[in-house]
Amino acid sequence: MFAKLPQRFTAPFGILGDEAKLAFPSQPGGIAKLASTRHIPEKDEYWQQYFILFDSASDVFSLITPHHIRRALLDAPENIATLIRVVIARLCSLVTDHTFPSSSNGSVTAFASSFISSGLSHRNTTKEALNCLRILQRVLPVVFETSSESNDFELEVLWKKEEIDADDDNNGNQEDAAGPQFVIEDEDESEGERDDNSHMKNTQSPQKPKQKLPSLAEKLFRTIMDLLFCCGFTLPTSIQVDHHKINYVIWERGVGSATDLGPGNTYDSNRTEVLRLLLVLLSRQIYMPAGSLFTHPSLYSLYLVQKIPRRDVLTLLCSLLNTTMNSSTSHDTSISGMAGSVAGKIPYNHLVFKGGDPKSTLVSTCFQVLCVLLDFQSGTARDTMTSPGEVVPTTRTNAFRYFLMKLHRSQDFDFILDGVVGILEQQAASMNNLLPGARKSVLYVNENGLKFRSHVLQSPKLMDLVGYLLCFALEIKDKPQQHGLCRALSYIIQTLSAEPNFGLQLSKPVKPQLPSKWNALGTAGDFMINAIYAIVATTSGALNSLYPALLIALTNCAPYFKDLTVIASTRLIQLFKSFSNPLFLLADEGHPRLLFFMLEVFNSIILHHLTDNANLIYGLLSSHKLFEDLGTFTLARGLREIKRIQQTKEEPPHNSDSNSKGKAVRGPDDDSDPGAEKARLLETENGSALPEIELSQESTADMEEQGKDGGSVVTQSFMSPGFETSSGFTPALSEKARGKMKERRSSSLDADVGIDRVAAASVGRNGFVPTQEWVTSWQQGLPLDIVMLLISELLPQVQELHSTRNKANSPSIIVEFLSNVTLKNVLPEPLTPLPRRFMWSDASIVWLTSLIWGEIYVRGTSPLGVWNGTNVKLFYIKHSPIQPRQITETVTNVMGGFLRRNTSDPPPSHG
Repeated sequence: MFAKLPQRFTAPFGILGDEAKLAFPSQPGGIAKLASTRHIPEKDEYWQQYFILFDSASDVFSLITPHHIRRALLDAPENIATLIRVVIARLCSLVTDHTFPSSSNGSVTAFASSFISSGLSHRNTTKEALNCLRILQRVLPVVFETSSESNDFELEVLWKKEEIDADDDNNGNQEDAAGPQFVIEDEDESEGERDDNSHMKNTQSPQKPKQKLPSLAEKLFRTIMDLLFCCGFTLPTSIQVDHHKINYVIWERGVGSATDLGPGNTYDSNRTEVLRLLLVLLSRQIYMPAGSLFTHPSLYSLYLVQKIPRRDVLTLLCSLLNTTMNSSTSHDTSISGMAGSVAGKIPYNHLVFKGGDPKSTLVSTCFQVLCVLLDFQSGTARDTMTSPGEVVPTTRTNAFRYFLMKLHRSQDFDFILDGVVGILEQQAASMNNLLPGARKSVLYVNENGLKFRSHVLQSPKLMDLVGYLLCFALEIKDKPQQHGLCRALSYIIQTLSAEPNFGLQLSKPVKPQLPSKWNALGTAGDFMINAIYAIVATTSGALNSLYPALLIALTNCAPYFKDLTVIASTRLIQLFKSFSNPLFLLADEGHPRLLFFMLEVFNSIILHHLTDNANLIYGLLSSHKLFEDLGTFTLARGLREIKRIQQTKEEPPHNSDSNSKGKAVRGPDDDSDPGAEKARLLETENGSALPEIELSQESTADMEEQGKDGGSVVTQSFMSPGFETSSGFTPALSEKARGKMKERRSSSLDADVGIDRVAAASVGRNGFVPTQEWVTSWQQGLPLDIVMLLISELLPQVQELHSTRNKANSPSIIVEFLSNVTLKNVLPEPLTPLPRRFMWSDASIVWLTSLIWGEIYVRGTSPLGVWNGTNVKLFYIKHSPIQPRQITETVTNVMGGFLRRNTSDPPPSHG
């Protein structure tokens, strides 16, 4: 009965092929032949092993290294060109092969029959197609790296178009449809045969026009699109109609589709393989310097966003979008589907199930491809200006951005918003785990579309979204490799804060269940203030590039702040004290702007909701000396104050009581231990008492001392466009207010002539030397008048009230008094707020592109290492040392930026 069994078994499932695979890197007929033997013919049997030897993606990436490809490109580049042609030809021919895809029946009987029939030369076309995809994934990054800005090799191999006579159009199309590899084989004809045929055709019809056949890259894109929607490979066979196995249907329910195609881990794995090759093609731009990103666009990205048919764009866009947004909920009722759903929600799932959960891997890859496609704006793919101030994509620039922008149905917007909030909710839930490494990172996708933004701003989930974003920023603020993502989150917050509907919802409570260490009492406005304070106060200046965006968000929201708690009010005063510290204020040319923003916050609250924020008004009156000193600030006074503070620090403390004064507030760039600063933050988190109104000169001096404690200073400036303008209006002041302004300005001009320039130079950073002229330029422009007018009117009344009442009950009585005070005849009428919006520039677009690709690069380092070992130029890669206790933090840190900047450097312009 065993007579028909083959004497020697082959191993389509990788059971018996280990010896051949292990010998492939070293044997003469293996990968080494690519570099050692010149001009290997396309029909040589050598190429066959690339299609049948490997059984998984890890086989390809472990047995073929970038060194092998790089050496062959140097010693025998024609062999790499032939490898690319042969692999693409085989892949294209497989799509039209009637035996593709192979049966994927997973029963024991099918396994046994397939194993036995392997000896009878049974062909596994699905395995061949997967290996073709994997070979291209491995080879192309090294080709891109070698070509860099000079892409002659790519143009010759992948983008060169062959010309044929127009009369042969039909035959050429038939050949291309039946098997694109035949077009490549035509290129193998000898020059003599080609010349003879050409001569004969020209003799018969010398005026025949020529037609160009699609290039190899175009055929590859067409094949990739077909494979993404191939029944039996990436789609269920149940939806196949007759013999037409290519069916462009959306993978999952959501935008554009109301039905699911059903579960299938095999289909998910195959989709991931195809999308990974697509991502590799799109990664061509990471091998270009940031300065060349706009002038040298990737031909692969341009083709995908501009040349593929509308049907392909819509189907792919909706499939990627729906797969990503559905990741927070599972509709798969199968055992494997439920296991994958559970794996996506438990702690350490990304470690335990790494590489083993096809659905999670597919979702991640879909999100990466979606981000790259929506972000691409290079060369002719730049958005166009349709009207002054309005820049939008078109079908001729980037079809994916265009069709996403064209979404208008509320159910589509609800689906996307629910998906985003669901993903962030899962992330916030994982933050509550006490064990280290139980968390995985989240990618950032650029917002696109005014209609969707408007829908989000009107949604009841708006504050949920903001709460999750701020909470995530708080979680990653102490990780340098995540500071680029933290900055992106700050820009999202600034963008949302510029909308009036955002401000109107700040009085609502934060409903999401956030980690207890960040979840504070009060409204969404309170939580926003506390979160921004925590980012500034506990990062020791590492995130100084975020300060302007975060403070601009506060200025945008200030007209809508109501009933701020004692904690939130105290945080605002502490931020102002930190930014007004002379050591910080004089260190950089851009630092006074932060003070400017904080004064705008106070002015907006005073003008719009004076009586609704009695706790903040009480704090402003308590800190009146700080505002008065700032109104007459000079360089000489600032230098003297810095010297006095430094001497105080150098002197040994006489007693613990006196030394404890002034330690509550520290500058945002204090170089003391961050852990100690966090401890101070947590100690004061539950505090409920604002400082009392000081009456005596001694107590006033103590308060001044409390606001002047600081440390080392950040050195980065962040000057944004529009510094000359304030929040959009200049209130008409009363005669009394104008008198206060003149008095303040005349006092500030009384500067000491003999300023120690050496001391000034030691205060400035990065070569910046503050001068009295510079101090005068910004000091006279500070919007102090509203606050000073408030102090001059209310401080005497409050001091009198304080002196006539019992000190134990004084604070509550004063707060009640401030809740009913009116200054209508004193303060100017508030005007309509004009918020500052974030404005995209070339530099910020390059920064975002480098950020997205940096995140993708890091995720690609494991388990396959798609781009490992290649010379990336778009961003700088810094490898962190492996630390045994940190499970998930041992991969590469990516510092994205413009012209090799790191992530701590801001874009040159923002709004």
